[in-house]
Amino acid sequence: MNQPISPYLALLSQARWQTTEHFAYPNEQAKHWLHEQGSLSRRLNQHCQNLTVELLRNQAMDEPLLLGEEKTLLSQGPCLLREVILSGDGARWVLGRTLIPQSTLCDQPYDLATLGELPLGLTVFSADTVERDALQVAWVETPSGRLLARRSRLWMNHKPMLVAELFLPHAPIYSKESV
Repeated sequence: MNQPISPYLALLSQARWQTTEHFAYPNEQAKHWLHEQGSLSRRLNQHCQNLTVELLRNQAMDEPLLLGEEKTLLSQGPCLLREVILSGDGARWVLGRTLIPQSTLCDQPYDLATLGELPLGLTVFSADTVERDALQVAWVETPSGRLLARRSRLWMNHKPMLVAELFLPHAPIYSKESV
């Protein structure tokens, strides 16, 4: 559990994102997890007794570094960078990295900047209008094997944010049982 997370963050930033149509899924279960349109936090919560969020970073950035095609998915400008680990029953399952533009933080029913250790997905998917688009998936090469990742743009009340999720080795997406 105490493995450093920073190498995973670096690997996530190097992912070679693909469209869902051209991706080689390992199985149908993984495909369903990667294509999840609702709250990933809610789905993960169904596979454990206790879903927790470890807040790694929640920082306002004047000009965040947008990597590659992130520039076409999210406009340049001030953003909140939120990085978290979602764990189920003490096992680290998902590394999440979210860029929320300053304009998205304004005029929302929830203060996304002060979520702390609450799952972002539970809050976002409680909004009146939520949509997901620009879904991309990737294999991320690590020293201990390949991991699955996904990235998408979420629209909360017609305002965008960019969410990237790396499924860590103990995540239910890799479970052999049917989900």
